[in-house]
Amino acid sequence: MARLIIMGPPGSGKGTQAEHIARHFGIPAISTGELFRTHVRNKTELGSEAIGYMDSGEFVPDHVTTAMLRGRLEEADAADGFLLDGYPRTVIQIGALDEMLADRQQTLEVVLELTAPDEELLARMLRRAQEQGRTDDTEPVIQRRLELYRDETQPVLTAYSQRGILLSVDGSGQRETITKDAIAALEGALAR
Repeated sequence: MARLIIMGPPGSGKGTQAEHIARHFGIPAISTGELFRTHVRNKTELGSEAIGYMDSGEFVPDHVTTAMLRGRLEEADAADGFLLDGYPRTVIQIGALDEMLADRQQTLEVVLELTAPDEELLARMLRRAQEQGRTDDTEPVIQRRLELYRDETQPVLTAYSQRGILLSVDGSGQRETITKDAIAALEGALAR
C-alpha cells in the first residue's frame, strides 16, 4: 500500500487524477473539500465550525481541517494507505500530518505535484466555468487563485522537496497520458 499526497494548482486536474491514481493503487482518495462537505451535510460539530469559513470563501482553520483528517485516517480503508488531495496546505499542517502518521508508525512516501503552464490552467478553468455556468470564475478571479496557490503551497512543496519525496509530473495534455505518466512516476518512486 502507499501513503501519498497529490498537489497542483487550480485547473491542474488533481481531483480527476487523484481518483484514477487511488484506484490504481487500491487506496482511498481523501479530498479535504469532500471532508468539509460531508461534515457540513452531516451537521457535525466540525462541520458547523467549518461552514462559516467556507461560505465567506476563507480557508478553514488548520485545527478544524486536521481534526477532520485525523478522523478520516482512522477509518479502516485508510489503514494501509491513502492519497491526500488538499492537505497539507501549510507548513503547520505538514507537522500535524507527520504526527498523525508517527502515531501509527507510518511515514509519507511520495508527494506528487502536477504542473502546467498558467495559460493552460486559465483556459481549462474558463472552459469549466462556461460549461458549468460559473459566473464567478472570471479571468481576474482565476489569476488570483493561481497566485494564492503559489504563495500558500510553495513552502509545502519546498519542505517535501528537501525531504527528497517530491515528484513533479507534467499535468498538461490529455488526461489519459497524464494518468499513465503519474502512475509510472509513482511506481518508480515507491520501488526505491
